[in-house]
Amino acid sequence: MSLPTVILPGYFASAREYSSLEESLQQLGFPTVTVPLRQRDWLPTLGGRSMVPILRKINQTVKQQLEKYNTTKVNLIGHSAGGWIARIYLGEKPYTIHGDVLDSAVGLWNARLHIATLITLGTPHVTQERWTKRNLDFVNLNYPGAFYQDVPYVCVAGKAIYGKRRLGSWLAYSSYELTCGQGNCWGDGITPISAAHLDGATNLTLEEVLHSPRRKELWYGSPEIMENWVQYLN
Repeated sequence: MSLPTVILPGYFASAREYSSLEESLQQLGFPTVTVPLRQRDWLPTLGGRSMVPILRKINQTVKQQLEKYNTTKVNLIGHSAGGWIARIYLGEKPYTIHGDVLDSAVGLWNARLHIATLITLGTPHVTQERWTKRNLDFVNLNYPGAFYQDVPYVCVAGKAIYGKRRLGSWLAYSSYELTCGQGNCWGDGITPISAAHLDGATNLTLEEVLHSPRRKELWYGSPEIMENWVQYLN
């Protein structure tokens, strides 16, 4: 049997938005569960504050899957911000920059021994946005690129919208500029391609793929798109 897989939602997303992706993975033979987040669970993280509440939810979910399937590893899929939060969870450096936990907090990080593969979908691994920058600077200073050689990193970007200062692509332009400092580039409508990839990772760029599961168009979890990255799961 394939390893159990845990999906980590994007920022301010709830678990129910990933039910179709969860079901598709299960049909492919991957026992899958989404970290049971509700939108209100993200409220304590607003304004660039600590991701510890989310890390606690991830840890609880991973532990449950390890015990349920009597295994030592799970696959971890992080969508959008979920991808860089997952990198905090893997890392051994105490995530204490907000002063809300002790260095000795157990299980909220240093989980890489329990992660078989990390897949990030449309994750902005860099940012120019001031509220997010403190958290992402912690990630990238301590764990640059595909940091752990014993964990395969697969970073998936979408190439659907070119950012321009005009109707129909203004949101993409603004989001790309906030993320990588340049609005005139390709991305999934929210995350530019350059920000979605990591040095040393298996980096994929998929045509016509949009960022969010909330839209009816193709996104990273659409069945025909999943074929491009699901092969990397253990």
